[in-house]
Amino acid sequence: MDSAIPQPTAPSSSTAPPSPAAPSSFSVLIRTASHEQHTEAETSTFMSDLLGGRLGVDAYARYTEQLWFVYRALEDGVEALREDPVAGPFLRAELLRVAELERDLAHLRGPGWRERATPLPATAAYAARIEECVRTWPGGYVAHHYTRYLGDLSGGQIIRGRAEKAWGFARKGDGVRFYVFEGIANPAAFKRGYRELLDRLDVVVPDELERHRIVDECKRAFALNTAVFRALGEEFPRVA
Repeated sequence: MDSAIPQPTAPSSSTAPPSPAAPSSFSVLIRTASHEQHTEAETSTFMSDLLGGRLGVDAYARYTEQLWFVYRALEDGVEALREDPVAGPFLRAELLRVAELERDLAHLRGPGWRERATPLPATAAYAARIEECVRTWPGGYVAHHYTRYLGDLSGGQIIRGRAEKAWGFARKGDGVRFYVFEGIANPAAFKRGYRELLDRLDVVVPDELERHRIVDECKRAFALNTAVFRALGEEFPRVA
């Protein structure tokens, strides 16, 4: 997001007054405004240790379990929001992750994993906020949808590669299916299309203050995610 203030120029009768700067698109605004929170989440101690091979597969399994609770909250809201003019256009079947998480957890945890799965308090708070947005605020739901799914299509692929290497999962197989989007042949093109949908929010959400609320909710989503990482880090401290 461009925030520099144009410098004054000497008046001239032969030059036209400068045109006002074009506003940043909403996709750029939401990305740049949440950059600090995004960086904090992706550089958390837990994720650094996990991706650096300093934690075992049990930590990876526990992380995957926490994702299941978050994505259930996201995807349980799909039917309620499918016809919503704000959230509806973002709800694409090829993004759905719960079934893939369940396959991964069956591989990681074995039979009966559902009965043993427990959300950390931070995870429960994260899922509860998503559920609240489903019930009361489609724009807030979009903020959570954006932070999760576009992240999965980007940095999630790094996690998949590291997990395959560290714990011997088959390439794009059980254990890492969450990160495999079989219905998206061209992730780069899909992400461009997703950002175009974000930019169209200017039309369906004409209120600038409401759009800023969505940006703030995006920051909150990253903060909630960081809290989960922090809790996981306390549960799985680095082994010297």
